Amino acid sequence: MELRQLEHFVAVAEEQHFTRAAERLAVSQSGLSASVRALEHELRTPLFSRTTRTVRLTEAGAALLVEAERTLAGARAARDAVDAVRGLLRGTLTLGVEQCVAGVSTARLLAAFHREHPHMEIRLRQEGTPSLLEGVAGGRLDLAFAATVHPPEWRGELVPLAREPMVLLCAPGHRLAREGARVAWGELRGESFIDFHPDWGPRRAADGAFASAGARRTVALEVSDVHSLLELVHEGLGIAVVPQHFARKPEARGLVAVELDGAHVYESVVVLPPAQAMSPGAKALMKLVREAPLR
Repeated sequence: MELRQLEHFVAVAEEQHFTRAAERLAVSQSGLSASVRALEHELRTPLFSRTTRTVRLTEAGAALLVEAERTLAGARAARDAVDAVRGLLRGTLTLGVEQCVAGVSTARLLAAFHREHPHMEIRLRQEGTPSLLEGVAGGRLDLAFAATVHPPEWRGELVPLAREPMVLLCAPGHRLAREGARVAWGELRGESFIDFHPDWGPRRAADGAFASAGARRTVALEVSDVHSLLELVHEGLGIAVVPQHFARKPEARGLVAVELDGAHVYESVVVLPPAQAMSPGAKALMKLVREAPLR
């Protein structure tokens, strides 16, 4: 079994398509197919269930994917460690990001990293926190900026970035738009809410806040980005319970942010693998994370 075969296998598993995987790896489709068939022959079991339209992992393929990602991550870390000893930082840094983390500017951070380490390739993946945890645990991601991670979910290191309360965001004409006032959870009964899909951190935090308060709500409109959420609130189509920093966004100008009784805390953290598994690229990025100008 060769690393090249594992790279081919992982690419097909991620793309769920042989042609797209071949294009991504810049190899011929016939060569890629032959590589995967050779791997299946060596392991004596099919790794993919193939039809004319779909390519899906078999149970054996799913089991191999976890170990293949870990093996490839280990190989990259080994190469990166040798380069680091030589005074070079090469290879790839793969960072996962929740779309609503606070306490760090991802764009400025990656720009500073690129200036200091121009030979490092940067890959950015925006996903929900559960997927980010799986990515760091499996070696698919070097590290991740995530939201509201609790100890039972992650046994590795967590570096705090920011803590802030959840607030109620509503249009100026709404009955609860009372600046300087506090709103009790019971006053939210019967309201229509705008929120993210369940995998995103702010939704998880809001769901946790309502559960802790023993309150129920109806999420009528689900979105996948901050701008859509704020625009819908502006139009009076619902209200939203969001991290406090949303209210400071330019797109939120004109909306009213109202404090909530016993508001749930929204946390932004860096999710790191065990220290011995951290890549040189991840260590270099964390050095920049701890510098105040980028926070």
